[in-house]
Amino acid sequence: MFRKLTVSIALATAMLACSLPGRSLADPAGKSDDLTGAWRGAVQFLSGAFAEVKDLELMYAFNAGGTMTESSNYDAVPPVPPAYGVWKKVGAGTYQARYQFFQSRTVAAADELVKAGGWGPAGYGTILQTITLSADGKSFDSKLHLELFGRDGKPVAGGGDATAKGTRIE
Repeated sequence: MFRKLTVSIALATAMLACSLPGRSLADPAGKSDDLTGAWRGAVQFLSGAFAEVKDLELMYAFNAGGTMTESSNYDAVPPVPPAYGVWKKVGAGTYQARYQFFQSRTVAAADELVKAGGWGPAGYGTILQTITLSADGKSFDSKLHLELFGRDGKPVAGGGDATAKGTRIE
């Protein structure tokens, strides 16, 4: 009898747990002090090779556990993969992200692509971004610092500093 009661309680508890609505990390309820989720942002470089670009946008995915992915509306100029990195909380409503992306060699003419067999590697970039989350957790302001490196891993000119604003995708 005791065994049947224990099994019945366990089954009832499992059924109740499965029927309760869960909270998705991608759709936080109300105010959030967590960067986890998907974001869209606008970036303006103040110095460096990208300072002339006035319409740079980034899409971010900050994952639970501290990894992240970033992609921009310029990922096809020339073709480059998304950036990958890590993020962490460094203070109340403040986060730091460090991510890297590969660069592709630019070409002057289309026949260079055929001769080279496609877009060749040209090094990589590292971005350090300090993010301040709004009180409601739905937007942020940030500062970025970009460093560029050649294929040999040595620093190259063109890095710079930027400001960014982002909004949570809900």
